[in-house]
Amino acid sequence: MGGQNRLPLLQIVDFMNGVHMGEASTLYPFSAIVGQEQMKRALCLNAVHPGIGGVLISGERGTAKRTAVRALAGLLADSRVVELPLNATEDRVVGTLRIDELMATGERVLVPGVLSEADGNILYIDEVNLLEDHIVDLILDAAATGVCRIEREGVSEEMPARFVLVGTMNPEEGTLRPQLLDRFGLSVRIEGIQDPDARVGIMKLRHAFDEDPAAFRAKYEEEENALAAKIEAGKKLLPSVTADDSILRKIAVISIELGVDGHRADLTLLRASMAHAAFEGRMAVSEEDLTAVADMVYRHRMRTLPFEQVREFDHTEIERILRETGD
Repeated sequence: MGGQNRLPLLQIVDFMNGVHMGEASTLYPFSAIVGQEQMKRALCLNAVHPGIGGVLISGERGTAKRTAVRALAGLLADSRVVELPLNATEDRVVGTLRIDELMATGERVLVPGVLSEADGNILYIDEVNLLEDHIVDLILDAAATGVCRIEREGVSEEMPARFVLVGTMNPEEGTLRPQLLDRFGLSVRIEGIQDPDARVGIMKLRHAFDEDPAAFRAKYEEEENALAAKIEAGKKLLPSVTADDSILRKIAVISIELGVDGHRADLTLLRASMAHAAFEGRMAVSEEDLTAVADMVYRHRMRTLPFEQVREFDHTEIERILRETGD
């Protein structure tokens, strides 16, 4: 996707990832990932509606985070995973202007960064909690606006940067400031599966894939095609999805009752609920959609005391609020 100056950087990114994301035969099927249902749902909803603001996946190592992100790319037409290097500089992230060319010829020559390379694709940030805060700010700004702004030496340019944002982190290695957490649309927490039989099943599936990826993918082709079609149908239906005033009031009351700061949670819950309705083929947001996504919207936004662990989300609290709010 994009102009002629984009391909080289994408090739570099794919080489760093160890796999060319355009080769579907090398991707583990999304449908074959065992468990982690909330993570998979969050990824699908952001694919339907990137305006949700991305998803932050928090969990221990080896829980299929990277596998799921790569597999999602296999479901989306003409989409790649662009991975941000951990030590990326601001110029590498945002891009820059060739000041020497500007001074010599008066012509603005843009050197695109990772954000513009991610336009129309999936931007994957591993260990996002280890990035410098101002780099995270730049990425979240682009995710929210769909625009990458390059400002150098009094010269300003804009490039499109609409992408599905996925950040992952291991909470044992530190967290993000609340101000940055709040700007991620959704948040999910995943853990390793503790059931021995399920773990045996995971090993068998992965071994079968490693032995013959093409044959393994063929077994899941029908499920993969169905899920890809569901995402695409959801994207087309999304502009027609509505939320009436009673739903908007319920959203407002939930945010107030849960004590979250500001209004970003309200807007995110609305967008995520509309995406969920579209993904399920419905044209109007219902309470079912609110309850399906509420924990992903509020988990990382609920107030905690300094050094206190993130509070567990209580579904019964949402049910109580919805019941007492009425229509």
